[in-house]
Amino acid sequence: MAASELYTKFARVWIPDPEEVWKSAELLKDYKPGDKVLLLHLEEGKDLEYRLDPKTGELPHLRNPDILVGENDLTALSYLHEPAVLHNLRVRFIDSKLIYTYCGIVLVAINPYEQLPIYGEDIINAYSGQNMGDMDPHIFAVAEEAYKQMARDERNQSIIVSGESGAGKTVSAKYAMRYFATVSGSASEANVEEKVLASNPIMESIGNAKTTRNDNSSRFGKYIEIGFDKRYRIIGANMRTYLLEKSRVVFQAEEERNYHIFYQLCASAKLPEFKMLRLENAESFHYTKQGGSPMIEGVDDAKEMAHTRQACTLLGISESYQMGIFRILAGILHLGNVGFASRDSDSCTIPPKHEPLTIFCDLMGVDYEEMCHWLCHRKLATATETYIKPISKLQATNARDALAKHIYAKLFNWIVDHVNQALHSAVKQHSFIGVLDIYGFETFEINSFEQFCINYANEKLQQQFNMHVFKLEQEEYMKEQIPWTLIDFYDNQPCINLIESKLGILDLLDEECKMPKGTDDTWAQKLYNTHLNKCALFEKPRMSNKAFIIKHFADKVEYQCEGFLEKNKDTVFEEQIKVLKSSKFKMLPELFQDDEKAISPTSATSSGRTPLTRVPVKPTKGRPGQTAKEHKKTVGHQFRNSLHLLMETLNATTPHYVRCIKPNDFKFPFTFDEKRAVQQLRACGVLETIRISAAGFPSRWTYQEFFSRYRVLMKQKDVLGDRKQTCKNVLEKLILDKDKYQFGKTKIFFRAGQVAYLEKLRADKLRAACIRIQKTIRGWLLRKRYLCMQRAAITVQRYVRGYQARCYAKFLRRTKAATTIQKYWRMYVVRRRYKIRRAATIVIQSYLRGYLTRNRYRKILREHKAVIIQKRVRGWLARTHYKRTMKAIVYLQCCFRRMMAKRELKKLKIEARSVERYKKLHIGMENKIMQLQRKVDEQNKDYKCLMEKLTNLEGVYNSETEKLRNDVERLQLSEEEAKVATGRVLSLQEEIAKLRKDLEQTRSEKKSIEERADKYKQETDQLVSNLKEENTLLKQEKETLNHRIVEQAKEMTETMERKLVEETKQLELDLNDERLRYQNLLNEFSRLEERYDDLKEEMTLMLNVPKPGHKRTDSTHSSNESEYTFSSEFAETEDIAPRTEEPIEKKVPLDMSLFLKLQKRVTELEQEKQLMQDELDRKEEQVFRSKAKEEERPQIRGAELEYESLKRQELESENKKLKSELNELRKALSEKSAPEVTAPGAPAYRVLMEQLTSVSEELDVRKEEVLILRSQLVSQKEAIQPKNTMTDSTILLEDVQKMKDKGEIAQAYIGLKETNRSSTMDYQELNEDGELWLVYEGLKQANRLLESQLQSQKRSHENEAEALRGEIQSLKEENNRQQQLLAQNLQLPPEARIEASLQHEITRLTNENLDLMEQLEKQDKTVRKLKKQLKVFAKKIGELEVGQMENISPGQIIDEPIRPVNIPRKEKDFQGMLEYKREDEQRLVKSLILELKPRGVAVNLIPGLPAYILFMCVRHADYLNDDQKVRSLLTSTINSIKKVLKKRGDDFETVSFWLSNTCRFLHCLKQYSGEEGFMKHNTSRQNEHCLTNFDLAEYRQVLSDLAIQIYQQLVRVLENILQPMIVSGMLEHETIQGVSGVKPTGLRKRTSSIADEGTYTLDSILRQLNSFHSVMCQHGMDPELIKQVVKQMFYIVGAITLNNLLLRKDMCSWSKGMQIRCNISFLEEWLKDKNVQSSLAKETLEPLSQAAWLLQVKKTTDSDAKEIAQCCTSLSAVQIIKILNSYTPIDDFEKRVNPSFVRKVQALLNNRGDSSQLMLDTKYLFQVTFPFTASPHALEMTQIPSSFKLGFLRRL
Repeated sequence: MAASELYTKFARVWIPDPEEVWKSAELLKDYKPGDKVLLLHLEEGKDLEYRLDPKTGELPHLRNPDILVGENDLTALSYLHEPAVLHNLRVRFIDSKLIYTYCGIVLVAINPYEQLPIYGEDIINAYSGQNMGDMDPHIFAVAEEAYKQMARDERNQSIIVSGESGAGKTVSAKYAMRYFATVSGSASEANVEEKVLASNPIMESIGNAKTTRNDNSSRFGKYIEIGFDKRYRIIGANMRTYLLEKSRVVFQAEEERNYHIFYQLCASAKLPEFKMLRLENAESFHYTKQGGSPMIEGVDDAKEMAHTRQACTLLGISESYQMGIFRILAGILHLGNVGFASRDSDSCTIPPKHEPLTIFCDLMGVDYEEMCHWLCHRKLATATETYIKPISKLQATNARDALAKHIYAKLFNWIVDHVNQALHSAVKQHSFIGVLDIYGFETFEINSFEQFCINYANEKLQQQFNMHVFKLEQEEYMKEQIPWTLIDFYDNQPCINLIESKLGILDLLDEECKMPKGTDDTWAQKLYNTHLNKCALFEKPRMSNKAFIIKHFADKVEYQCEGFLEKNKDTVFEEQIKVLKSSKFKMLPELFQDDEKAISPTSATSSGRTPLTRVPVKPTKGRPGQTAKEHKKTVGHQFRNSLHLLMETLNATTPHYVRCIKPNDFKFPFTFDEKRAVQQLRACGVLETIRISAAGFPSRWTYQEFFSRYRVLMKQKDVLGDRKQTCKNVLEKLILDKDKYQFGKTKIFFRAGQVAYLEKLRADKLRAACIRIQKTIRGWLLRKRYLCMQRAAITVQRYVRGYQARCYAKFLRRTKAATTIQKYWRMYVVRRRYKIRRAATIVIQSYLRGYLTRNRYRKILREHKAVIIQKRVRGWLARTHYKRTMKAIVYLQCCFRRMMAKRELKKLKIEARSVERYKKLHIGMENKIMQLQRKVDEQNKDYKCLMEKLTNLEGVYNSETEKLRNDVERLQLSEEEAKVATGRVLSLQEEIAKLRKDLEQTRSEKKSIEERADKYKQETDQLVSNLKEENTLLKQEKETLNHRIVEQAKEMTETMERKLVEETKQLELDLNDERLRYQNLLNEFSRLEERYDDLKEEMTLMLNVPKPGHKRTDSTHSSNESEYTFSSEFAETEDIAPRTEEPIEKKVPLDMSLFLKLQKRVTELEQEKQLMQDELDRKEEQVFRSKAKEEERPQIRGAELEYESLKRQELESENKKLKSELNELRKALSEKSAPEVTAPGAPAYRVLMEQLTSVSEELDVRKEEVLILRSQLVSQKEAIQPKNTMTDSTILLEDVQKMKDKGEIAQAYIGLKETNRSSTMDYQELNEDGELWLVYEGLKQANRLLESQLQSQKRSHENEAEALRGEIQSLKEENNRQQQLLAQNLQLPPEARIEASLQHEITRLTNENLDLMEQLEKQDKTVRKLKKQLKVFAKKIGELEVGQMENISPGQIIDEPIRPVNIPRKEKDFQGMLEYKREDEQRLVKSLILELKPRGVAVNLIPGLPAYILFMCVRHADYLNDDQKVRSLLTSTINSIKKVLKKRGDDFETVSFWLSNTCRFLHCLKQYSGEEGFMKHNTSRQNEHCLTNFDLAEYRQVLSDLAIQIYQQLVRVLENILQPMIVSGMLEHETIQGVSGVKPTGLRKRTSSIADEGTYTLDSILRQLNSFHSVMCQHGMDPELIKQVVKQMFYIVGAITLNNLLLRKDMCSWSKGMQIRCNISFLEEWLKDKNVQSSLAKETLEPLSQAAWLLQVKKTTDSDAKEIAQCCTSLSAVQIIKILNSYTPIDDFEKRVNPSFVRKVQALLNNRGDSSQLMLDTKYLFQVTFPFTASPHALEMTQIPSSFKLGFLRRL
């Protein structure tokens, strides 16, 4: 279609803008051809009339659809132009925080000015091995592509990194080198990759400086060649440098610095080794203070100096050379401070003894006077004479600066040479990858010689870049066989010719430099005369005659001619150089040895960059009479040669381009300045790449991708079986202009804008379909809603009308009923009210009358009895009060005693339940309670005392009252007498008055006493109430304390339980970590072991050349044998090694881990040897002491020895008799009864044993009698024979006492008899007198024997006493220690005291537990040993029985009626053992391990059959008690399994088979070890098959380690099998077809998500998982182990999928999240089908599941942000932000994530303390355990198939 047809209403375009460069707008109406004005609506809401150019009529650039914005490759954009590129870069940089973008073959890198977590080793591993288009753009992807092409095409590669200062060139080059160093590794042990990386800090310190644009700007260009060997491992590197900016040494602009090394030296001036340099701070030197900015924010120059020195040391630059470098640099600083004083206009002087010059001369080792002279003078040479002429102050200053620059340039070159020497490798270089870090195109307000050289180099690089891009485009078109049309692209060869051709700018400059009176002005005139108006690229400024303009590929640049000649000459005074060459400082003359630069006789000023290069340019051979002047080369000439050499190198390699962009000039992070970006994009050639691409067919689709994306535009009849033909038919209908597309072999090529047009058609079609679907759905929903509402309304009306009718009828009934009810109710109410009132009136009257009467009666009665009541009540009150008080006291005592009893009972219960330590915790509380109780008791006592006082006072009161009452009665009698004796009235009246007065006085006293009694009573009551209150408070406090104690006890219990649980969990975690660490060490050991074996094989192949006809046999003992076998194997290995290995292999280096373990074992053997030596010395001392004692009493010793020998002889004879009797009894029993009767435990057997016991007791009695009688014969023998005939053995008695077996005693006696055979006895010579003397001697010997026994008992008693004293001493020490601990605890605060006591108690219990465990282990070992001995004896008895049964004569068998019982025993009752000969061991291992095929075993035979066979062979060796055979068999088995796994380690079936058999073999060793923990599930028959002689616990550990290694190898195998399937099956394949479409891609095509024949799907992964699971099940692998393997597999799947999702922006979409969740559900279904849900495999997929959920969840509001932060717990904050930033819509219906929303989520995630790691570790291995599972398989039922070729094995 025509381009103008795309300019319709609502189409978006780009218009130029002076501020934003390009601004987006929207058309308000359709464009029609001929329109001169476009009506636009800007994004900020304004309308604009955009006028078209009347001359060209060009329309504004169209804007790409939103789904194409933010693409990884700029060539994927449908509209390829400058605003589209700029906008795409801005969206990726600002919104998505992505700094890398592809532009065809170029990687555009924007400097973020912020540290990003995208350069870790995990990212390197993620990009390693990946195709360049399969991952997001990255510098690692470019490096991987270069590395891969080098290995695949065997062609050298180059990475060209360019950009202006501050764009990040150095960092990009550094990361590329780091990638090569990490991925390839070094070919030697010299760590070359570390040296390559270590060269960066050195070169940055001497070649980088702070500028206004960059704090670490590289002021030189460099090309680093990283060399690789044939295996593509780094072997070395080589560096070339270009364009060092020497002028920076002597001059810095404002806010800039000199090279970093000068400031690092000044910052480290106070170091002791730098004292001699006499440095100060940077402000003290002229060369470091001109910029006024000596510090860089965030940079510590002292630390950087330490890093620089460390890098120098790593690269082999010695300390002396380092100090020499610093000495020269310090001299340059001091040289800059040398000042000149003018004598006149043509001469100058240096002040005498000038300190800076003195320091300079001292540091440089030159003569002060000579240097001072030549700094102020110059030598002029003519044809006949030489003149010395003084120079002016300005010339002297320029000469000084030229000398400083020259010295620094030489030093820079020297350092580069030494760095290259350190990186040089003696190994031949097979290929290399070059990294070029050089200036980009530069244009400033004032451009000079430096900018001219830089832009000249960029012209050459751009030409090479254009040719390469053009070549790639041409190759692509030819490959696809589409018509090739010449693409017009900018060719900058004319510009290059202008600069470097004959009579070019450089040629004229060199010619002018040779002229004696050449100046910049004359050179400018020559340029004007030669090129002006003759070359279109050369112009002259209008207002200047000392400048010229060149039209470069990027922009026009105006160069100022001033200084060109001087900078091109770059010379210094020859005399100054000679002074330096004569220096006593040895290093300084080295700098000028290869000085071939021209020494100008006419000028000494120079400034500018000098190109340096390590690679020499081949000089032309000179004529014999050539002068020195003819060899001089200018700077331009040298630079041109270096540049030609560089271009030859680049043209001979495959280039890869990295263009670094500086987003802003203020170093703000993630801030994008469009003007600066466009300027750099134009300068670096990115837009040229876009233009070349846009001129052809930039958009390219495979037929399958096109069909998948635009299937919606096709009708059903258009879809054919041939996808290619289908696409052709559809395109012919959709795009009428056939020039807009071309059909290739595999792809469709579109011109610019056609994909956008197709996307518009697709979006319109989808939008129309959506509208149609919405219309239909909404109509259906509304119709459904209306019908539902209609039915509901009719139903409601029906029910409402019925309800209303029922309500009306109910109302009528209620109205009639209410009238009747009211009539009767009113009558009832009135009648009831009348009756109530009448009854109430009668009742009130009766009650009122009765009340009045009763009141009157009560009043009379009350008055009558008041006196009596008062009298009685007062007495009663007193008694009641007393009783109540006594009762309260008794009750209080009862309550208190009950409380104390309850407390005691509770205390006893608590003591019965709790640990002893709780008593200590409650001691303080009980003391406090006891004090409180004591206080209560004291208060009770006070209360009792007060009550007693009150009682006494009441008694006194009562007595006084009684007295007064008696007085009243007496007075009454007196009154009666007065009445009787009226005559005496007058006489008695006075007495009565007196008595009345006394009575009144008594009453007043009584009243006062009563008042005092009341007051005392009140006080007592108050005191009692106070005491009660205090008692109540005390009770409450007591209850509070009790409650607090209970709570504290509960809290302590809970705390202890919680601590115990936490400690248990921590111990489990530590155990898991330790187990994981141990398994990782095993993995590392196996890797080192394989490496050692590989090196050993290589050495064998290289050094061991076998002779013809001679074949070397492999050793059966590997290098690991010594690690896994016992100590006795070392001697065996030493004996075997000389026979099995060739002498040449002795030089093979030993594995370090093996050497350390051998050394440790040797140390243990030496310690054992020392212990045995000490034991031997102790035995020798005992022998010496015994000899001394034997010499003192030899007769006693001889008697004892003879007595014991006689005793042995007697025991031997008795033993023989008992055996014969036993055999006879057994024979009789076997003849008379069935075998069941003779079995152990039968009644006959018990009777037999009882008889045997009684017979043995009788024999013992007889034996003692015989020994007493024979003792006399012993004494007679001693009298006849010399006393010295006895042996000198000193420990025979002890040995005899230790002998408990009769056979041992008999053998010892026979041996003694043999030794004493020479001493013969002649008992016939004795007479009666001699017998008496012998009896006397015998008694004496008996006394001596008793004395010796007494002494031995005394010694044993002393030993026991000594042991008891030792125990007492230890108990005393323990007591003292406990007291010290108690004293320390008492000084601590209560909480710390409790904690310390608990800790002490735990320690004590732990120690006791350990002691008990040791005792238990010893007892278990003793029990096992006794059991084994018992089994051996029982077996021997059984053999004797069998032998006796076989010795029965045939006649006896014929006479015996019952004999068939022996037939079942002859019927092969197998014992579960396999017998083999020692020489058949190799055949066994070869047939059973080396040559066994797992497939046949797994299908046809029982699982684990090889393990059972091996264990049965081990059982036989254990049965024979042959430790050598056991050791040899187990060692050969382990080594053979390792050999098989090494040979066929990539076969999953083999590894799984031997993992299963190794685990089964390990479980068999545990199951039949005899340990109770492993025998719980055994049958009685299996318990009989337990090992009897050897404890193979150490070999079990070896087998466990071997199983771990096999498991890790199994994981590696399945990972290698699964890894190619995971990304394709989990991410790229569409499980739900049609949900996700294929977006347009650029030049770097991604792997298609359409399932072709060569791609993997989820079904492929599930089939592979089924294969793994079925193989493991067939091999009989333990279910728990299978679950662990499944968990590891699922972790690998989830980790690899998530890592690729994080690094693939095109996969972060809503539809892809649905696909991933669907795939996860299929994996979960697989877990359910295989019944392995409990393996925790589902949890390993949780991060991937949450990532998929994050892609689908709504991402707009604050609640969405909170939900994301709460739900994504398995993802780190870095991963969440990365997914949100990478979210990419694939259709117009999706929306991008707003950056403000991302910032909200990031703010919510800031408090997380999770890892900052972006990627998951795919190499992480979960710890593996091998839980013991007993086998129900019976060993005796094992059948060996003939296919095993084990016919030499015999079943027992």
